[in-house]
Amino acid sequence: MSDYIVRATAANASIRAFAVNAKEMVETARIDHNTSPVITAALGRLLAAGAMMGSMMKGEKDVLTLRIQCSGPAKGLTVTADSHGNVKGFASNPDVDLPPKAQGKLDVGGALDLGVLSVIKDMGLKEPYVGQCQLQTGEIAEDLTYYFATSEQTPSAVGLGVLVEKDGSVKQAGGFILQLMPYTSDEVIEKLEKRIAEMDTVTNMLERGLSPEGILEEILGDFGLEITDTLDTQFYCDCSKAKVSRALSTINKKDLDDIINDGESIEVKCQFCNKAYNFEIEELKAIREA
Repeated sequence: MSDYIVRATAANASIRAFAVNAKEMVETARIDHNTSPVITAALGRLLAAGAMMGSMMKGEKDVLTLRIQCSGPAKGLTVTADSHGNVKGFASNPDVDLPPKAQGKLDVGGALDLGVLSVIKDMGLKEPYVGQCQLQTGEIAEDLTYYFATSEQTPSAVGLGVLVEKDGSVKQAGGFILQLMPYTSDEVIEKLEKRIAEMDTVTNMLERGLSPEGILEEILGDFGLEITDTLDTQFYCDCSKAKVSRALSTINKKDLDDIINDGESIEVKCQFCNKAYNFEIEELKAIREA
């Protein structure tokens, strides 16, 4: 089954809800970047969140970037998503090996440690919107919950999960975001808080075979859940040799001359998908002269 996002409302549209199955996109990222299990889990959670948050964007060309800069061995994570369900991302250090926490859980918080979460929304205005918050736990879902409350003043509940097989491949990945509208009644808020406190983990729900619709049904089924639409989502990188050429053209002319004078072709890899592009000396000269 391909990855997809479900968008829904509940409690007379006073709650808006999103859920995603992200197994394939996280597995693609793992293969592209050869990530260790704990980085697969960290990047996978951020990819799942990015896919859902991208689907909140309204404009055809809107782009969302989630960036974590941190003091832990992961060093940082970057994910970008558009409003069409396309998402991509990378870890600054894809190979981190940490002992598991209690119950054998991957130590994502230990891999990130202290740091800052930035949310950048490019909506075609003069300047992009940038919101930031300190990492609270490094577990990502809690950090995003805190971000929504403090930077966007939107009370939210975020759940994210990635389950990694013993061979390192992705067994399950997905998540949900619930957001309260300003007119949500105290009664609904109290009931929802109680439900969230009692609910199963995302990975357990996915292991039980729940779809994104099933996850939202389990949480909001007695809140008058209404599925509004679904959106396919995927790990997709739009890099090309032409785009890499444009990036090379921004290099200082002296540095480009040094590369050319070495007399060797160079290989440039896309950060987001690790695809390699080869440039011969003549191509580098053409870039310099352009």
